[in-house]
Amino acid sequence: MNILVSSCLLGIPCRYDGQSKPCEAVRRLAGRHRLIPVCPEVLGGLPTPREPSEIRPDGRVYSRTGQDVSEAYLAGAREALRIARLHGCSLAILKEKSPSCGCGRIYDGSFTRTLTAGDGICTALLRRNGIRVIGESSKELEDLFTCVSDSF
Repeated sequence: MNILVSSCLLGIPCRYDGQSKPCEAVRRLAGRHRLIPVCPEVLGGLPTPREPSEIRPDGRVYSRTGQDVSEAYLAGAREALRIARLHGCSLAILKEKSPSCGCGRIYDGSFTRTLTAGDGICTALLRRNGIRVIGESSKELEDLFTCVSDSF
C-alpha cells in the first residue's frame, strides 16, 4: 500500500524549528508499504526554519507574530492532496497537533500550548477527499504491520 507520511516523522528536518520528529513505528512501515513523504508547509512555500503558526478559531492560520499564512497552508495542503492522488494513497499518517497535519487535536491559536478539538489544514482537505488520516500515535498504526491489502 502507498501511504502519505509527514516528512518529519521519517527524520527529515522540515519542522518549523528546523528539526524532525522521527517516529520509529512509522519508519518501520517502509518494510511493508511504500511511504510517500510530504511536508505541506514546505510544499506551500514556507521556509525551514519558520515562525511557529497556529489555527485561530476563525479557521485562518497565523504565525506567532501575527502574519496570516493561511494561503501557504492551503497551497501546501492542495499539493499534498495532488501527491496523494498521484500515488494512489488511501491513507495518510501525519504529525499530530500540527496546524497542517494535526488529527483530532490542534493548538488553539493562542500560542499558549492549549489544545482544542480540530484538524490541521492538510488533514481536513485529505479527509474531505476520502483519504483516511491517522496520527503517529494512533493504535491503528500497529494494524499496518499485518495489513497486506489496500482494504485498510
